[in-house]
Amino acid sequence: VQLVESGGGLVQAGGSLRLSCVTTGVTFDDESRGWFRQAPGKEREGVACISPSYGGTYYEDSVKGRFTNSSDIGKNTVYLQMDSLTAEDTAIYYCAVDLEDSPELVPHDYDYWGQGTQVTVSS
Repeated sequence: VQLVESGGGLVQAGGSLRLSCVTTGVTFDDESRGWFRQAPGKEREGVACISPSYGGTYYEDSVKGRFTNSSDIGKNTVYLQMDSLTAEDTAIYYCAVDLEDSPELVPHDYDYWGQGTQVTVSS
């Protein structure tokens, strides 16, 4: 199983970025596809996921209304559209797969991880 993120970069506050995560070795079925981020000096935290347990998409309160999680099953790819970015969104963003579709967006439940992509928002 391999996950490869792309789309990170440097953007001004209020701007947008779209992250992509291409997965090989796992096809869309009953697993959960999650996005996490880790800022310097902080623990990795969940951002959003596409999960049967959640009945579709789920967003943490900190990104609700600003981020949009979507998927292209034919391309085995998930996307994270990030709008109205703030400096607090600066972090390394990771996509991950949870084969058991656990009902919590927590890192230890996820089995496979991408290498991460840096998102930096300048204020």
